[in-house]
Amino acid sequence: MATVAPGPDVDVTNFFKPQRQAIGEKKDGEFQENLNKRLQCPDCREDPPNLVEEFSSGDMVCGSCGLVLGDRIIDTRSEWRTFANDDQGNDDPSRVGDAMNPLLNGSQLETNIAFGEGMRARELHRAQNRAVSDRATRTLLAAYREISNLCEAISIPKTIQDSAKHIFKLTEDNKLFKSKPQEAVIAGCIFVACRQSKAPRTFREIYSLTKVSKKEIGRTFKALEKFLQSNRDANVNGSFLMVENYEATGTTGAAELCARYCNNLQFKNPHLIEKISKVLAEKSSSLKDLAGRSPLSIAAAAIYMASHLMGDPKTSRDIAVVAGVSDGTIRTAYRHMYPSREELVEKDWLAPKGTGRMDQLPPN
Repeated sequence: MATVAPGPDVDVTNFFKPQRQAIGEKKDGEFQENLNKRLQCPDCREDPPNLVEEFSSGDMVCGSCGLVLGDRIIDTRSEWRTFANDDQGNDDPSRVGDAMNPLLNGSQLETNIAFGEGMRARELHRAQNRAVSDRATRTLLAAYREISNLCEAISIPKTIQDSAKHIFKLTEDNKLFKSKPQEAVIAGCIFVACRQSKAPRTFREIYSLTKVSKKEIGRTFKALEKFLQSNRDANVNGSFLMVENYEATGTTGAAELCARYCNNLQFKNPHLIEKISKVLAEKSSSLKDLAGRSPLSIAAAAIYMASHLMGDPKTSRDIAVVAGVSDGTIRTAYRHMYPSREELVEKDWLAPKGTGRMDQLPPN
């Protein structure tokens, strides 16, 4: 590249002025840091100064006399400490990106190519999907969508949905159900999650929801219960659910079903009817005539008796629709409870302390 030298009659200052402006020289009046200034201890006056940056306290200290020359020093070194509380190896220095999802495998921080216009854009989108999306992740996502749809259909809370999803992931990771259909595994996971969350559902309710036979749900439930009991520590690391505290549960009692049934029957005072029906259901378990009967029929009969006792009666047909049993079954269970009404009904429920009246109970 040729170099042009200024002649003797050319003003050197004006000659280099455009070049100085081209390289970004500061204009007059603008602030420009003076790099020749140095911080020096006023007591020691050592040159070069012996200054120490204490990043733990954020101070600039003279190393010779200990005089503090500055505060609020910013640490510019690399910060390799763990921010992920659920990191299993405690060696993750990442503090950016979205929170990890324990229901999925691997890292969820990835780049997706949008489905744009044109043939090349669509081909690039398909190629990226084939390269990134593995079969295991697609299976999990499809199962999670199915669990969410089924749970929302019967108003199961999101915490129970997450528990069911986590149980399903444990079964997938351990290859517990290789030959069973996915619908049966999902039904069993929902059933177990409901029981562990103290919001049990009956086999009949899960059957009507998933269309999986009650026998198949029972087999899956027994296998899941055995697996979770023998692998309680499988969910200790990075856990946010209660599967590691799994406890075997018995059959769903009639008292546990009264709350949901009362909420769906629209009583004037559902909390009072629920409280009384629970006590009646618990006391009815000691009656010999009701031994071996389904908890559904006992709960329905207890609600039938409580509603008539407190002056807010519901017909056996209305209760049968909610409980999922026939009205004849409810009346049969009530006939066995009626002769023992003096033992079942507490005195505090009756007048003058309460609003109940024994003469309001129908004989059948």
